[in-house]
Amino acid sequence: MRKICLTVIGLYMKLLHAYSQFYPVENTVYLQRSLKLDEVNLVSSYYWQNGDHSAVTGGKGTEQGSDLANGLELKWVGYDQDTVRRSLVASLGIDYHTAASQANVSLTGGAKSYGTRIYPSLNWSVENLHKGTTFEMGAYYSGEYSYHSIGLDAGYSQKTIHNGEFSVKINGYYDRVKLIYPSELRPGTVVVTSASGSGGSSAIPSDPRVTLDGSFSFSQIINARLQGSVAADLVFQGGELSLPFHRVYFPNGTDAVELLPSTRFKIPIGFRLNYFMGDNIILRSYYRFYLDSWGIFSQTASLEVPVKINPFLSVSPFYRYYTQTAAKYFAPYEKHSASDSYYTSNYALSAFNSQFFGTDFRLALVKGLWGSDIKVVEIRYGHYTQTTDLVSDVISVNLTFK
Repeated sequence: MRKICLTVIGLYMKLLHAYSQFYPVENTVYLQRSLKLDEVNLVSSYYWQNGDHSAVTGGKGTEQGSDLANGLELKWVGYDQDTVRRSLVASLGIDYHTAASQANVSLTGGAKSYGTRIYPSLNWSVENLHKGTTFEMGAYYSGEYSYHSIGLDAGYSQKTIHNGEFSVKINGYYDRVKLIYPSELRPGTVVVTSASGSGGSSAIPSDPRVTLDGSFSFSQIINARLQGSVAADLVFQGGELSLPFHRVYFPNGTDAVELLPSTRFKIPIGFRLNYFMGDNIILRSYYRFYLDSWGIFSQTASLEVPVKINPFLSVSPFYRYYTQTAAKYFAPYEKHSASDSYYTSNYALSAFNSQFFGTDFRLALVKGLWGSDIKVVEIRYGHYTQTTDLVSDVISVNLTFK
């Protein structure tokens, strides 16, 4: 099941604070030393999808699923007399998701079809407001019934004298997936391990999955109305990249578990260009191309237009178009050859086009909502369509307390 990550949604919403991206700090003096709770964010979202190409049943069958996500983020900020700003952000997310396809891991339909994911994170940053430098580091964990992940990252950024900023960041993730086999292919029965039909009682090795990501970005204020940025990543994945509860069916009616290479390289490069049309309208454009060692090439283009209706309310319609080629290891139901070294019928690796569009509403209140400490309320809705007939909807609500 494709899920919208709550952390990503929360971070994306913060990008809608579009009218104060860059600000002068040279003449500001802060005497506060200790960290103080500065902001609290509550985010809740509901995601629903439906389709007919489940990887659990070899590329055909229901993809119906849902995800209810809730998150809490706490941000502490402190300053010293040298105008060094320190920030500590702690967050906790909890997802409750269901997937009709999970029940089909067992041929009798009795497998678990729901689950809960918990993902806390901790981020620390130190910004020197005089030198224009920022150092940050973070730690992450995500866990559910069959999946556990630990992540660490570190980053450094430097502002330039010509209103630009260069950033570099390194991320590392260590994942382990509990190998859950389709009922007819579990150890103790005949487990097919290649398309040629060789097999035995042993399972596919349960190696962990390691992901290393180095990212580089540069942003620049071109003039009073125009800002641009470019970002590039180099991603390496190694270990167990197949999912054993994904079936593959061959023309003779036999099935096996998905088998993919143990390494993968990814290279995404993205460009952003923001144009400020006066005080009330911004054009936010984005383009990205991506390629990897599995043969996928994709392109993404998006446009978002925040419109400030009045000093308190802004509306941001958005549209994103995406297209990709198929991985060289993908084939639909019963279309793989017996001579294939690797095989998958996961339609996330197929060729398709998709569209995602919707609107974000943001209400900012100086005195708070009904006199409370809720300073910002954001509601976002998006609808997703894919040429594989997958459709989904997501709605999220973000409350900011200050």
